[in-house]
Amino acid sequence: MVDQEAVQHRTDVVVIGAGQAGLSAAFHLRRRGFEPGRGFTVLDADPAPGGAWAHRPPTLTMAAVHGFHELPGMPLPPFAEQRPAREALPEYFAAYERAHDLPVLRPVRVHAVREAGEGRLLVQSDAGQWTARALVNATGTWTRPFIPAVPGAADFRGRQLHSSHYLGPQEFAGRRVLVVGGGASAIQVLAETAAVADTLWVTRRPPVFREDRFTPELGRAAVAMVERRVRAGLPPASVVSVTGLPPSPALLRARELGALNRLPMFERLTPEGAVWPDGRTERLDAVVWATGFRPEVGHLAPLNLRSPGGGIRLDGTRAVADARIHLVGYGSSASTVGANRAGRAAAVAVDRFLQDRARSLV
Repeated sequence: MVDQEAVQHRTDVVVIGAGQAGLSAAFHLRRRGFEPGRGFTVLDADPAPGGAWAHRPPTLTMAAVHGFHELPGMPLPPFAEQRPAREALPEYFAAYERAHDLPVLRPVRVHAVREAGEGRLLVQSDAGQWTARALVNATGTWTRPFIPAVPGAADFRGRQLHSSHYLGPQEFAGRRVLVVGGGASAIQVLAETAAVADTLWVTRRPPVFREDRFTPELGRAAVAMVERRVRAGLPPASVVSVTGLPPSPALLRARELGALNRLPMFERLTPEGAVWPDGRTERLDAVVWATGFRPEVGHLAPLNLRSPGGGIRLDGTRAVADARIHLVGYGSSASTVGANRAGRAAAVAVDRFLQDRARSLV
């Protein structure tokens, strides 16, 4: 447990977040000669390693995890296919921190990042304060689940939950469940709940089903789309419209169960269920909002980084409004392979920035 005294520490770089992107940044900072403590400090809000993986539903097994990319400098060990990802991957993250001597201070929740004077940043948290010459923000998105505002939502008498709070199909056995969302999380929930419940599926746009596997070309197209938005200062958007839904085991299972009969978005919720624009009504016991997440960047608000478009404009990983700030695991680097690359890019850019600043002061 971190000492809760409101002390102040000095370091060159603060990394906020110890998920994939944060650990990648820390690894590459260490390789470039930054030492833990005076050189860099990693702060993480969770009580234990694992990042977002520690919060996945217990039904997500390693066999169903697709697209995970090992952390730099350490192969992923073999895991039993039926082992829950929320156990296996945090174990791997913990081993990684030990193997590369990356001490992470936790649990530390950062409240705000402000100007500290003399070109330094002040990082304020519930465990004290740090001043730094640069900051790598790797807070990800999982702490900000997004549920759209829908008329009548407050009146619905059934259960509503975001997919991040989904614990498995058993809690919906015998119920009538509406799943909202067009991404992998929605498909995973449908594939499991349709076996024990009566399910309906709603998306804002017609889903695009791909019968071929995810290709590097498709990945580059998705990354390019998100990067264009981020460079323009717009909030990052979903890439499902570019990648479509590949034939994952979850999708094949949902199709086998007849759960992929998609409906357009409903107009409003009622105490008993949902109503569509054409007058269709459905009685519901629960609504699962598999509607994604938003970046956790509220603590950066005092620095006024947001552009008029609502997002934080980036050049690579660097915030255009402040060269001291780098965002990783944001926008196109939210994937595991993207997070690794962004962590390295941020470490390289921070090192060069601090060297250039040191030369300019001579």
